[in-house]
Amino acid sequence: MKFRLLLCLLVAGVLSSTAQSRQDWKEASSGGYTYRYVSGDPMQARFYTLKNGLSVILSVNKKDPRIQTLIGVRAGSNSDPKDHTGLAHYLEHLLFKGTQRYGSLDWAKEKPYLDQIETLYDTYNKTTDASKRKAIYRQIDSVSGLAAKLAIANEYDKMMTGMGAQGTNAHTWVEETVYEEDIPSSAVDKFLAVQAERFRDPVFRIFHTELEAVYEEKNRGLDNDGRKMYETMLTTLFPTHNYGQQSTIGTVEHLKNPSLKAIRKFYNEFYVPNNMAIVMAGDFDPDYVIRQIDTRFAYMKSKPLQQYAGPRESPIIKPVVKEVLGPDAENVNIAYRMPGSLDTKNSVTLAVLSQVLSNGKAGLLDLQLNKQQKVLGSGASLLNWKDYSVLSLSGRAKQGQSLDEVKDLLLGQIAVLQQGSFDESLIKAIVNNFKLYEIEGLENNNSRATSLMDGFIKHRGQNWQYDVRFIDDMSKVTKQDIVDFARKYMTNSYALIYKRKGEDKNIEKVEKPPITPVEVNRDAQSAFLREVAAMPETPVKPQWLDYDKDIRKGKAGASDLLYVQNKDNGLFRLYYRYEVGSWVNRKLPLAAQSLQYLGTDKYSAEEISKQFYNIACNFSVNTGAEETTISISGLQENFDQAVALFDHLINNCKADENVLASLKNRLQKARADNKLNKGQILQGLRSFATYGSKNPFNNQLSQAELEAITAAELTDLLHGLTDYKQTVIYYGPAPIETASARVAALHRQPAVAKTAGDFKPFEKIQQTSNKVLFTDYDMVQAEVNWVRNSDLYNPSSTAVVNLFNNYFGGGMGSIVFQTIRESKALAYSTYAFYAPPNKKADRYSVLAYVGSQADKMNEAIAGMNELLTVIPQSEKAFETARSSMKKDLETERITQDGIIFSYLGAQKLGLNADIRKSVYDSVDKLTFNDVKQLHQQNIAGKPYSYCIVASEKRVSLDDLKKYGDVQKVTLEEIFGY
Repeated sequence: MKFRLLLCLLVAGVLSSTAQSRQDWKEASSGGYTYRYVSGDPMQARFYTLKNGLSVILSVNKKDPRIQTLIGVRAGSNSDPKDHTGLAHYLEHLLFKGTQRYGSLDWAKEKPYLDQIETLYDTYNKTTDASKRKAIYRQIDSVSGLAAKLAIANEYDKMMTGMGAQGTNAHTWVEETVYEEDIPSSAVDKFLAVQAERFRDPVFRIFHTELEAVYEEKNRGLDNDGRKMYETMLTTLFPTHNYGQQSTIGTVEHLKNPSLKAIRKFYNEFYVPNNMAIVMAGDFDPDYVIRQIDTRFAYMKSKPLQQYAGPRESPIIKPVVKEVLGPDAENVNIAYRMPGSLDTKNSVTLAVLSQVLSNGKAGLLDLQLNKQQKVLGSGASLLNWKDYSVLSLSGRAKQGQSLDEVKDLLLGQIAVLQQGSFDESLIKAIVNNFKLYEIEGLENNNSRATSLMDGFIKHRGQNWQYDVRFIDDMSKVTKQDIVDFARKYMTNSYALIYKRKGEDKNIEKVEKPPITPVEVNRDAQSAFLREVAAMPETPVKPQWLDYDKDIRKGKAGASDLLYVQNKDNGLFRLYYRYEVGSWVNRKLPLAAQSLQYLGTDKYSAEEISKQFYNIACNFSVNTGAEETTISISGLQENFDQAVALFDHLINNCKADENVLASLKNRLQKARADNKLNKGQILQGLRSFATYGSKNPFNNQLSQAELEAITAAELTDLLHGLTDYKQTVIYYGPAPIETASARVAALHRQPAVAKTAGDFKPFEKIQQTSNKVLFTDYDMVQAEVNWVRNSDLYNPSSTAVVNLFNNYFGGGMGSIVFQTIRESKALAYSTYAFYAPPNKKADRYSVLAYVGSQADKMNEAIAGMNELLTVIPQSEKAFETARSSMKKDLETERITQDGIIFSYLGAQKLGLNADIRKSVYDSVDKLTFNDVKQLHQQNIAGKPYSYCIVASEKRVSLDDLKKYGDVQKVTLEEIFGY
């Protein structure tokens, strides 16, 4: 599970209406049920309130035969008891453990053990003597082992996987806990049967291993400098309100002293129908769905609620300065406490203001700091909660720059805001871009459901008309409104958080408890699971691509054109795909990066950014290993302007040594920061293990090469890029003849295209013996990857490879997850799969991962090695994996420009047809022996490269020698500079 830490723009009205009609509440009836809706709502959402108070919000979207479902509770870490922080998050994990009817072999026999465990935890919670606590925990571990023999681990996941669900997850945040599923349209009845039972009377079984998973999650947070910055920001802004005083995951002290009784009390208090909502967005009959929900959830009884009422914080009268220490790169954050979402008028103004500051293209920070390369990077983000919102500005220092200088530059833009020294036309551009976001969001069921759930959490859905008219209200915000708001709320009343590099001596990690592995009973099935599996469902007929029919081919000038028409809305996406990449010229990525900072003889770089933003269009240049792709997107009505403007830029950009000097400075700082990032280090180690010491990850310009580059070299590369052979890709509403003609007229192409010439690609090495690649990093966790390269690509193996990954290590119901996390509690995150290549002449790779506490690393490695040596057999798990795979294929719809990219991917693999059809036709013929044979031939008993990132203070290098020859890999070897 995850709990949500959104350091990004949260605006409930992103999917709001631009319709001219009034946005008022209306009432209608259908199928025997009355619902409310808001006129002009582009999602046409229906809002039902059932007799017991349960909110049901439905938005029909027939595009794909799938449904995004969210079940939300208006209670999160705000509602945690003061002496049990993290409790809402604990409960979220336990809602996956089953009920009396599923998750158990024999509830009558299991219950006495669970009662005993609950009593022991209560005693443990109240005991302070260390030796007595250890003795009690040994009892808990012992009784838990007995209880687990009667439990069926992951039966919830098995049921959801079996019906074809995807994205099974949940999150807990400040004001919410939300349970997430993406289901096939045919599985509505099964889904509702499982969910109704899930919330009827959850059983808190297999608790102590799940507790350990939360410990792991906490320790991962201690290694995350960004999360520490976030929590420090909130504690500073909110010294009394729970926003700052109760972290979602809880304190170490409270995590070590859980109370099942307190968790049950929380459940009984807040998981009541008048505090919950079921949101569904996708392909379904709303009349049928509301009737089924009412029938299934009628057992729920409403109760009086006492929601958390946070105190009013005293004003901040001067900056409050805090420091966070850690190994990652330094940065600075300035955060302001703002009015909450209940203040709808101020919420609209604040949303516009945040976009004026930073919208990624034409905001004050974007143009004055980022575009002018005055800092390594800067941005603004908005957290939007009921009682208060938080507006924060962040910045990273370039080489030779102090964090105080970055802070002053950020505050300088606040002064610009307060002075009104920005063009009022920016507000109109912001509104136009939000209209674009609306159209994009309507295509996606998850965006629809998330927006509707957000409205429920904040306002119980009662303010949906405000959300619907959000863009209209944004257009009414004036420059003076923003200036007045900034002057009122953005004074010296801010939190100033410095993230500095250094050892955090205050870290108290959650210590590893002694846990005996428990039974998971893989082949067991409850009667309830069999009942759900037997429920009828309307089959969904799979749809395969026919590249000859689904893609129209033509010419755009001298270039090949691949075309798919957008028949849904007025958006276009245009790509120029050039057959040259970084493996041919390592300077090309730098040239592509420099383009955003360059002007032409007609426009400055800032003016170009403004023009693109004003017409709600975007461009990007992405240099890959073998191709460079330029993408231009936006509203079709502005197609000519966007295409002509980009062509003008790339063909007329001017060399600028000052721009290059700043870019080199920032690149050198970014390189140094990369060496402080554990994720980057592990990625580099994997590439080292896959390709050897010379690999794609460290295929970088040396320091000397970087310093020697001139501005003219980069602009020459940019001017010459359009001379290479290219494929033009168009997805949009224009007919192919129009698209072809407009691209030919607006986009410069050579009479004879250049080719990149021969180049030697990186080749995966063959491991001949076990090896350990180790890099030291100051953290409490240990990150371990297993890497092994296998056979050359074989399309006839696709079905068995996919089935193996489903069964073995690809999700929460997989063998790897059940064993490593559920049974042995060795890691929060783990996976293992047989990864196919993306080119015909390339090899498969075995990739496995465990992220664990450092003191559990050896156990975690041993646990994974057992699975890599012998694959456990479970016919029931195998059938679930196969059923899930079939349903995924039946309901997957590749649409829009995805059709073209599927075709291009197939070409790279030497295929001329949609391989999913042959996979689907094969899957029923596969047996467990086929999966076992793949494991034996490619995984078991083979040499591996172990990629380990951990602290030398917490792991023993002598221990590492047990796994193979140890090579300490330096950061210079990893990064190539």
